Amino acid sequence: MREIIFDTETTGLDNRTDRIIEIGGIELFNHFPTGKTLHIYISPGDQKVHPDALAVHGITDEFLKDKQPFAAVAQEILDFFGEGKWIAHNATFDMGFINAELARLSLPPISPENVIDTLSMARRKHPMGPNSLDALCRRYGIDNSHRAKHGALLDSELLAEVYIEMIGGRQTALGLGVTQNNGASERNDSDDDIVLVALERPRPLAPRLSETEAEQHDALIAKLGQKGIWAKYDRPN
Repeated sequence: MREIIFDTETTGLDNRTDRIIEIGGIELFNHFPTGKTLHIYISPGDQKVHPDALAVHGITDEFLKDKQPFAAVAQEILDFFGEGKWIAHNATFDMGFINAELARLSLPPISPENVIDTLSMARRKHPMGPNSLDALCRRYGIDNSHRAKHGALLDSELLAEVYIEMIGGRQTALGLGVTQNNGASERNDSDDDIVLVALERPRPLAPRLSETEAEQHDALIAKLGQKGIWAKYDRPN
């Protein structure tokens, strides 16, 4: 299952007149980050960045002057998302802007069936809140100290960690397999036709592993690193 955790930054809050100026995305496959990302700054045309928005993300009109318009990058964005789920925090806001941009190009909107809102998930899981991205990072022990301002790719990276925690995270067992590529449904991003199938997310393993289990785990983490796949949940000493 392919999912894209994404975030946008905009010139303001009204998708009828304001525009997307940054989009960032993180690819997950079976809830595991693959290392593939999308990050694009976008020209808003004649629309200026509202001072309140500038205070949030720090992206200036001057910085955006030489960037491409949404029309020039729309296909790149759609190709990156493909048939995957669109996952965002307060997705109503982001999808309102995405679909407004698509409508300006006479392209069909993204169906709500293909969208997951992690804010709604968080409100169901933690009804007493708070459920902002910063609050969820604190709840799940995710380091967001480098988040001085909002940024689409940075926020997507943080949200990917939050999302994985909300759907099981450290409470689920490690379940990764390495299989030969025998079907079109399996991903194949390697040169040797070996496919890493992420069944569950790696987590800190219990310290009392058998010697064989420890060796298997360390070998798997090493292989993920060799393939450029983000894996930071190492076995405790």
